[in-house]
Amino acid sequence: MRRWARAEGAGLARRWRALNPPVEADPELIFDLAYGSLYADLLGVRDRAMRTRLRASAARFSARDFLWFDPAAEPPPADVPEQCRCGLWNGRGRKTCAGCRRRLSMSTRYLVWYVALIRTYMAARYGVSLGATYADVLRRLPALRPYPAARSDADFVDAAYAVTHVVYTLNDYNVYGLRPGWLPHEFAFLKSHAAGAVEAGDAEMVGEFLECLKCFGLGARGPAVRAGTDFLLASQNADGSWGDTRSDNTYANYHPTLAAACGLTDVRWRAPRLAFPELKPLLGRLKASGRK
Repeated sequence: MRRWARAEGAGLARRWRALNPPVEADPELIFDLAYGSLYADLLGVRDRAMRTRLRASAARFSARDFLWFDPAAEPPPADVPEQCRCGLWNGRGRKTCAGCRRRLSMSTRYLVWYVALIRTYMAARYGVSLGATYADVLRRLPALRPYPAARSDADFVDAAYAVTHVVYTLNDYNVYGLRPGWLPHEFAFLKSHAAGAVEAGDAEMVGEFLECLKCFGLGARGPAVRAGTDFLLASQNADGSWGDTRSDNTYANYHPTLAAACGLTDVRWRAPRLAFPELKPLLGRLKASGRK
C-alpha cells in the first residue's frame, strides 16, 4: 500500500508540475505554489527554477500581504474580513464589500492566527520567506489563551483547529511524538473537549483530536481515544467517506474524510521532538503564559 501510494503521489506531483510552471505571482499564488512544490519535492519531483522564482517573487511582499497581519509587530487581529459571497477578498478593516456592498463578517483571531501558522510552517519547510517566521507566529500563542470553555462559544471551532494545528506544525505533521508538558494548555483543551466533539457528531474535529491526543501519548485503550475511534467507525458513510455527501461543496466531504482517516491511523511516531528543535526554549517561555 505504501509503495502504491508513493507511486500515485509521484504521478500526481509530475502532473501538478506540468500544470504549474514557475511564474511571477501575487501573494496567494506564491503560497499555493510553494505549498504544492514542497510536497512535489518530497515525492521526488523537484524543480529548482520554481524555488528560485518564488523566493524572488516573495521578496516583493510583506507579512501583511501573506498573512493579513505582521506577527512580529502585533497579536492576531479581529478585523480581517471573511471572503464575501461575491467572491471578493476585501482589505483589513473593511465592513462592507468594495465590490457588491454586502455587509462583511469578520474572521476570528484564532482563524487568522492558525492560517498564518500553517503558511509560515510550509514556507519554512520549503525555503521561502513570507515576511515573517514560524517563530514570530508561534510567539503569539499566549494571546489566544485561555481557550473557549464551551462548544457554544462563537469562537470555539476556530479555537479547536488553532490548537490542533499547533500540534501538527510542531510534530512535523505526524512525524514526531510530543510531550504534554510542552503544550499543557493545548493538551488540556483537547482532553476536556474530546467527548463533546463525539457528542456533537463532528467527525472532522474528532479525527483531528484523535491524531493530536495519540501524538501526546494517549493509547487506544484510553477512554477519549476509544470513544472517538468507536464514533468514527460507526459514522462512516456507505461510500467510505465521512461528512455530508449531499453537499455540493467538495470540502464538506473531503476534509472530514481526511481528518477521520488520519485519526484512525496508527502512526509509527518517532521519539518526542519538535519539527523546529531550536524553538524548545520558546515553548518553555510560552508555557506559563495565558493563565487567568
